[in-house]
Amino acid sequence: MPGSGLEMSPGYERQAGEPEDLRGLVVINTGLGKGKTTAALGVMLRAWGSNLRSRMFQFIKNTNASFGEHRAARRLEIPIEARGNGCTRRSKDLDQARALAVSQWQRCKATLENGDEDIVVLDEFTYPLHFGWISVADVTTALKRRRPGMQVIITGRFAPQDLIDFADVVTEMDVVKHPYRDQGIKAQLGIEL
Repeated sequence: MPGSGLEMSPGYERQAGEPEDLRGLVVINTGLGKGKTTAALGVMLRAWGSNLRSRMFQFIKNTNASFGEHRAARRLEIPIEARGNGCTRRSKDLDQARALAVSQWQRCKATLENGDEDIVVLDEFTYPLHFGWISVADVTTALKRRRPGMQVIITGRFAPQDLIDFADVVTEMDVVKHPYRDQGIKAQLGIEL
């Protein structure tokens, strides 16, 4: 869409009713409830259906993770790049977890500044910010420098207030009922895995 601020992927044809002037937004999915990553994956699926380019960078999931979203993304040729050593609460090496997060952030910054993606998801990115491993000021600076029209979705609990203030859209997922917390039911295939 020439002049819109968002150059659509090759082969995309604007559909009737779609906005002509698209703006790159910063979206945050945060809170203690489920659905933060799932909502971001839903946006990526919608983008794929519109021939938009998207990429997800995962910050906590193990570098070799191969959950349902990874397998589906490979089939759809949507890059999901995990770089972490698993859940930080149970990590045996927090220094390694920190180093992996900082390394992943450097890769993200390069994509934000030079990438041709239409949508970039920073999954579980609020944790390295919450732990003080990555500066919120560095993040907002990189977000300001991103290519015009690039949409960015950030997920995870404990989103810092400065990032919330910077964002265009913030959704807080709340826990009303949870099968693990309330009944001890472990993660389920197709829901969490």
